[in-house]
Amino acid sequence: MDLTTGTPKEKNDRAKKMMLWFGIVSLIMGFAGWTSAYIVSSTREDWLSDLQLPSSFLYSTLVLVLSSITYMMAKSAVKADNAKMCTRWLLLTLVLGVSFIFLQFNGFSQMIAQGYYFTGPTSSITMSYIFLIAVVHILHVVAGLISLLVVLYKQIKGKYSSKEYLGLELGATFWHFLDLLWVYLILFFYFY
Repeated sequence: MDLTTGTPKEKNDRAKKMMLWFGIVSLIMGFAGWTSAYIVSSTREDWLSDLQLPSSFLYSTLVLVLSSITYMMAKSAVKADNAKMCTRWLLLTLVLGVSFIFLQFNGFSQMIAQGYYFTGPTSSITMSYIFLIAVVHILHVVAGLISLLVVLYKQIKGKYSSKEYLGLELGATFWHFLDLLWVYLILFFYFY
């Protein structure tokens, strides 16, 4: 397909999709770097090898996976021109996204209660990596929530239909990426 052909709207839509994918690829590279550094650092003598992650991280993973499903349901609803159901699914996605962040902070509280800190005399390089990677992911989820709020606002204003839903599609793509990224990270932390 020639990327230079098509109507101005088609070219604009392709450009928006391409920019999103450039952003996603750059995020993948950043997290790949951090997880690679985690692997390299795991050879240090002060590395914690018997660390148990809090159960809140597992629950937050389930919540985030569920939120991807609700975002897909919203997309299906808009494709069927069911604006009311789309709005409901988006609202549920928002609640689940906020719940994910709440559960993440609950997990951090559990780690701190176990004596694990990000920095300071009782911290370790292991915990510093886990806190850093998880917090950076949370910041991206916050960006996803802001994107979701914009999508929700536009949905309530009637901007999306079965013929025009690019903003919702882009928001969903970013959200699904964040979901897959967290699943990768939690599996990485549990099994590496």
